[in-house]
Amino acid sequence: MANPEQVVVLGGGISGLACALRLRQLGVPVTLLDEGERPGGLIGTVEEDGFLFESGPQSFQGTDLLLELIRELGIENELCMADARAPRFVLRHGRLQKVPMSPQAMLGSSLLGAATRWKILSEPFRKTRTPTEEESVASFVRRKFGHEILEYLVAPFVSGVYAGDPEKLSLRAAFPSLDEWEREYGSIVRGAIKSRGKGTKKGPPPLCSFRRGVGTLTRAMAARLGDRARMGARVDEVRKLDAAGCARYQVNSVFEGRGETLSAHVVVVATPAYVASHLIAPVSPTLSHALSGIAYAGVAVVASGYYANQAKAPLDGFGLLIPRSEEHRTLGIVWNSSLFPGRAPEGQMAITSFLGGATDPEMVEKPDETIVAIVEDENSRILGIVGQPIACTVWKHSKALPQYNLGHGHIVEAIREGESATPGLYFAGNYLTGPSIGMCVEQGFHTAETVSTYLKSDNLG
Repeated sequence: MANPEQVVVLGGGISGLACALRLRQLGVPVTLLDEGERPGGLIGTVEEDGFLFESGPQSFQGTDLLLELIRELGIENELCMADARAPRFVLRHGRLQKVPMSPQAMLGSSLLGAATRWKILSEPFRKTRTPTEEESVASFVRRKFGHEILEYLVAPFVSGVYAGDPEKLSLRAAFPSLDEWEREYGSIVRGAIKSRGKGTKKGPPPLCSFRRGVGTLTRAMAARLGDRARMGARVDEVRKLDAAGCARYQVNSVFEGRGETLSAHVVVVATPAYVASHLIAPVSPTLSHALSGIAYAGVAVVASGYYANQAKAPLDGFGLLIPRSEEHRTLGIVWNSSLFPGRAPEGQMAITSFLGGATDPEMVEKPDETIVAIVEDENSRILGIVGQPIACTVWKHSKALPQYNLGHGHIVEAIREGESATPGLYFAGNYLTGPSIGMCVEQGFHTAETVSTYLKSDNLG
């Protein structure tokens, strides 16, 4: 039986690693358990035939907190930042068009018609009111700006970030700032300007990775935890114990082929919601039910390496988003070797295609060879790439990303209420405050600090 004063963190993805690492910094004994053989969850970097491929996130935004963590881990010298001017493209009528990255560029872009540009230009001078009922992203954009901007900018962006369906995605849950700006100012442009005026930092965070891939971050976090991060540990059950009035928990797991029982004052569940629902069912059926209500979308990731001269033109920029109306199965393509060094050998290039999502859920059920054939065909038709790739790797994540759909906010409220009613049980994960790496780290840190405060309180009897 392990030290009963410790915290057990379940899940070795970015949220669980961040929580455990912050607890360690705060001097709280912690053990992290994860069934996977490597840390990071969907985050993973693979090297194949001189190419560097990512199985999940291809990059991350360098928020202040994340950059501070990178410095603390001693991996700052490995950090790479993409050119902020790297263009992004969207496919329209079979042609690549640059995505306008500023209001001025949007007004002058041929991507949008005159009527749409006028709606954007006049938006700060029109005061609108939010509906009383919860609104989807698609409904909001159509109401404010019309269908064109939804089809060619917002919907592809939603596919890229959430792998989601804008008709189902909740504006308030997925993009709370937009909802807040309209409620407070009647205009999202005015709201954005006012919000920027309150801050001290100019511009968005830089787009980052590492020389040896995003997996550098999670490997460094796990290494800092040392033997307190137990990879390959399968958790079978979590039970609450009634021990002298204290909120104590028992975690039954299998590690290195042996059954192991850990006891702790606190358990932090940092697994995906559907796993968390199963694990905590014996502790709180109500919480388990709430967690089971979070939907997930599957994503197929296809990383391909080519000779540079296989493409009809250099792929310079961030990559390409593909609207559903273009009738391709690919959601988007990241041009990895254009963004960061070391992604491909000299004279070659690495790109990554994403398929599936909430609007094409059956894609992840297809055989690898079928998915590869679709990608090769669409790379040829969209990018003019001739011939087969030199290297190719496929990952199918059947439940890749939580969906912040209509009603998601109520589910999160129910989780938080259940958390408050169950002393010593806490949650961290990308289904709570946002799916980005930066948001997961921030949320993991916040959970750790809340746990530390709880352990110092009188709640333990």
